[in-house]
Amino acid sequence: MKVVKSLLLGTAAGLIAVGGAQAADLPVKAKAVEYVKICTLYGAGFYYIPGSDTCIKLGGYVRAEVALNAGGNYSAQYNGVFAANNRLTNYYSMRAREDLNIDTRTATEYGVVRTYFDAVFTWTTGNYGGTGSGTGATQYSGTVGLNAAGTGLTGSTNINGTDGNVSGGALGVYYAFIQFAGFTMGKAVSQFDAPWINYPGNNFDQLVGGSGTTNGVTQFTYTADFGQGITAAFSAQDQTQVFQTNVWNTAGMSTAGVLGGAYGSNDLGGTRAPDLVAMVRVEQAWGLFQASVAAHDNHVAYYGATETTGHPEDKWGWAVQLALGIKNIPTGAGDVINISGVYTEGASRYNFQELAATSYSMFGSSNAAYQSIGFAGVSDAVFAPGGSLELTKTYGFRGAYTHNWSPYWNTALYGAWAAVNYSGTAKGLICGSAAFATLTGTCNPDFNIGQVGVITRWTPVKNLTFSADFTYSHLDQKYSGAITTAALTGVAKPAATYEIKDQDTYSLLLRAQRNW
Repeated sequence: MKVVKSLLLGTAAGLIAVGGAQAADLPVKAKAVEYVKICTLYGAGFYYIPGSDTCIKLGGYVRAEVALNAGGNYSAQYNGVFAANNRLTNYYSMRAREDLNIDTRTATEYGVVRTYFDAVFTWTTGNYGGTGSGTGATQYSGTVGLNAAGTGLTGSTNINGTDGNVSGGALGVYYAFIQFAGFTMGKAVSQFDAPWINYPGNNFDQLVGGSGTTNGVTQFTYTADFGQGITAAFSAQDQTQVFQTNVWNTAGMSTAGVLGGAYGSNDLGGTRAPDLVAMVRVEQAWGLFQASVAAHDNHVAYYGATETTGHPEDKWGWAVQLALGIKNIPTGAGDVINISGVYTEGASRYNFQELAATSYSMFGSSNAAYQSIGFAGVSDAVFAPGGSLELTKTYGFRGAYTHNWSPYWNTALYGAWAAVNYSGTAKGLICGSAAFATLTGTCNPDFNIGQVGVITRWTPVKNLTFSADFTYSHLDQKYSGAITTAALTGVAKPAATYEIKDQDTYSLLLRAQRNW
């Protein structure tokens, strides 16, 4: 029995050992794959980045458009070859664009940390302008640009707002910022802007009558939330990027420059102080109300070519804007009215926003001279050698009413108006220049610009919209009489006498856009 028992125990031990060895050879069960999970903390479209507690959302759009009778795709025929109304003027311009934005958010013990990035890749039709050689030669805008007067070369910047490599389009960064504990740090929409920026109801980019940083501005901002839809923000933002127009040294005036809407040499100096902005907003079910103020330091270089010529002292300008949006109006579901008004002194960009024209040189027909011309210019200040800065005053408004005909169709009526007033001293410096020696009539650089438009949008399926936007503009300048000039070869205008009078223009923007 002992022998049999020993044999059985030995056999069992051997089987167990063999079984253990075989088990060791079996494949180990793999860890579960970590699939992307939906993040519901911040709204639709967010997902957790695998292996982290950060949520991410990707978005953007693809846009194709053609602008008829326009100065590039986003502007009217206000200056340069676009407003020459001759064989150099484009009848149409085309553009294609891809926008990509990345939004990340992470919950921490100090609150949500957010980063946001928005970039665009754009292809835009260029145009041809005179080279200034006097031979009639023209050159494509990818390699030559015209100055405000359309009279010469200024390097490699296109006058239609795109730059550089015309065969490869252009890359732009709209926004790149961090938000944490109420602070916004980086490139974002200005706190001075109304929530609709430049677009109370339009696609047209050049509406006057208020601030608008569609392309963002670098800033350091603190926003306080008081609840009940009440917020306030305090911001220091870069003024050099988009919040300067011109500070003209009238010593640099010429007749050609004046007819291009420039009253001297633009004599801006280096960066000294950011613009200081404060904003209060009330946003509730009925709509919103916002009040914004800004302070802007005007700092110029020198009276002459070197530092020994001296300089005027800095002067601070300022701006104030009120904006009102009304929702749930009785004309239909989703209908809205957006309006705003602005006043500036020495801070004209807060009225003529970053995409708006600051020089006007528009040619038309005449029964009394070779042709007619309307010209005007926007500045923050004007000075002459030995004098002080004379701040420029502006005021204006813009607004729109949008009506939804159905879930697929809507139409907006919109308009804008802005006025520019120069001080008595500034008018004396401008009109006393030899640049106006050939003027027979009244000299007054003040002007108004008015714009009115209608846009209709069709959205046949979600996130795909087709639109047609028609804009009419009227330049109400305060000069009268006629002026004689040498040839303006950049826009192919001959030496002649031109009648000075108001000018009108219109444009039509057709767009298809797919958001994703």
